[in-house]
Amino acid sequence: MTTHVLILCTHNSARSVLSEGMLNHLATRLGQDVQAHSAGSAPSGRINPFAIQALQNAGIETSAYRSKSWDEFTTPEAPPLSIVITVCDSAAAEQCPVFFGGAGQQPVKVHWGYPDPSNAEGGDAGKARAFELTRQAIGYRMLQLLALPLAGMGRAELQAALNTIARS
Repeated sequence: MTTHVLILCTHNSARSVLSEGMLNHLATRLGQDVQAHSAGSAPSGRINPFAIQALQNAGIETSAYRSKSWDEFTTPEAPPLSIVITVCDSAAAEQCPVFFGGAGQQPVKVHWGYPDPSNAEGGDAGKARAFELTRQAIGYRMLQLLALPLAGMGRAELQAALNTIARS
């Protein structure tokens, strides 16, 4: 059964998109049945071009990516979520809607914050470097997530493992 992971950031234009791209890319490479999705509380309606560039530089296809609202994941048609990860400080403080996991359970939630690479100094070169470093940091955590025996973990064990990754 597919493990669905929703990654949230306020605008769904940078960190959440980098996270979705990295998790899906790594899961495919490792042959794992994990599907990442991303969304935002106040989606910007566009993906930051530096996020697209960082993903494409890593060999990730980005043509289907779009900035979308987390409301899409509260409907009966939404995939059953196992994990919800917030990746920016403002999204962690927001009141999240109710998301449903498999068997009507709430997904396990964790905050893995990253500084906003959109605010990097140094013009376009500085922003490109910040997005690449953020993509690499996210990739490291996603590899840790994919190393977990997700199918065999209970909620409390999964929560503890995700919190450990957050501190890494």
